[in-house]
Amino acid sequence: MDLTWLIYGGLLFFGAIAGYFVRQSLAARQANSLEQKLKVQVEQAKNEAREIILQAKDKAAALFETVQKEEKERKIQLSQLEQRLFKKDEDLAKQNKELSVREQSLKKESEELEEVKTDVGKTRDRALTQLEKIAGFTTKEAREQLLKQIEDENHKELALVLQKLEKERREEIEKKGLDVITTALQRYARSHISELTTTSFLLPSEELKGKIIGREGRNIRTLERLTGAEIIIDESPEIITISSFDPMRRELTKMVLEKLIKDGRIQPAKIEEKVEESRQELNKRILELGEAAAYELGIVDLPKEILQILGRLHFRTSYGQNVLAHSVEMAHIAGMLAVELNLNGEVAKKGALLHDLGKAIDHEVPGTHVEIGRRLLKKYGVDERVIKAMEAHHEEYPYSIPEAFVVTTADVLSGARPGARRDSLEHYFKRLTDLEKIATTFPGVQTAYALSAGREIRVFVVPEKIDDFGALQLAKEIAGRIQSELKYPGEIKVNVIREVRAVEYAR
Repeated sequence: MDLTWLIYGGLLFFGAIAGYFVRQSLAARQANSLEQKLKVQVEQAKNEAREIILQAKDKAAALFETVQKEEKERKIQLSQLEQRLFKKDEDLAKQNKELSVREQSLKKESEELEEVKTDVGKTRDRALTQLEKIAGFTTKEAREQLLKQIEDENHKELALVLQKLEKERREEIEKKGLDVITTALQRYARSHISELTTTSFLLPSEELKGKIIGREGRNIRTLERLTGAEIIIDESPEIITISSFDPMRRELTKMVLEKLIKDGRIQPAKIEEKVEESRQELNKRILELGEAAAYELGIVDLPKEILQILGRLHFRTSYGQNVLAHSVEMAHIAGMLAVELNLNGEVAKKGALLHDLGKAIDHEVPGTHVEIGRRLLKKYGVDERVIKAMEAHHEEYPYSIPEAFVVTTADVLSGARPGARRDSLEHYFKRLTDLEKIATTFPGVQTAYALSAGREIRVFVVPEKIDDFGALQLAKEIAGRIQSELKYPGEIKVNVIREVRAVEYAR
């Protein structure tokens, strides 16, 4: 057993020695192979380096040759440029010499001309002196006498020419103005519905009248107290009448009645609830009306607060004319007039649309509607040109820009055309009577007639008592009396007529 282990140990020992020598032999072979590869790679790198150096030398030689060639060309160009500069210097020197000679020549000629001028002046003075001695007065006196003679001879002719020119110019301006106005009015037409102070409300059934009145009239009293409108229930079948001078109150009452009838419960508490709901809805509708008016005119940059106030004009009237409809009509007319006159149409339209903005504010606010409107527009940052365009339509402020004249003209056209406004019959007759009465109180007036719905008054005078100048003065005095004593929309034309007749009989 021990011998066997010894044999195994010897075999292991000899096997380890043999493995070591075999490994050393393999390592030597691998080292020789790696060294050989490194030598080959080094040789290849040296060859590539030599090729790169040769290529760099070739490029450097080519570049050097190119640089030399360019430098040679540059030297040639510099030489040519230098020659041209030398030639220019020679030409300039020659020109300077010629100019110097010419300057001396001109100086000599100028001296000669000055001598001739002096001689001519002396000769003229001697001639004038001799003429004054012969004529018996000086040159100044002769000039004044000649001018006076020409003025006397042509004074009448000049006056006639100036009068003719003024007449032709006035006729031309009036014709052009009439053409522009008629063109604008023909392009725009809006129907007008005169506003009344009552609104009829149709009921679904006759039994609802009792519900609206309520026990001992408490429902109708509550409704009238909250809305500010009077509700008239008469014998007309299925109809009640809402009466108020304020269209907004009538509209609010109408909305409340519609809600109450739809709900079916009509009692004071429910009425208060529906009134509040209707107020909120009415405010929304007012804004929509303002936005619709601006949209119709193509105006998109007005503040929301201004549009809200503008919508309130739908519930305001002036001489029976809806103020918002009047403002929209004015804006259309003003825009067309401005375009015809080559003015700013946008400013004219905005000024016309917003000219009556102050009328939408309650009467508790102090100031005229023009002043209130100006303050509102300034508060909300509206363009200053728009404010200047609207502030002069009642001549409270001066016409500071041309568009202000356009806005005023549009206001007169919109308010004065037939059907736009409606006065009461009594007020209409009284105004015409007062108009004729004022004119006939002046001395020298024969008779007076109010025409064109009170827009014109024709005054016939006694020619023996009133001359032409007196007729002009009389027209101014009558117009002044009318302005101070009467209230009227638009303007009134005072036409004084002095008619002279020469009558003779042949016997």
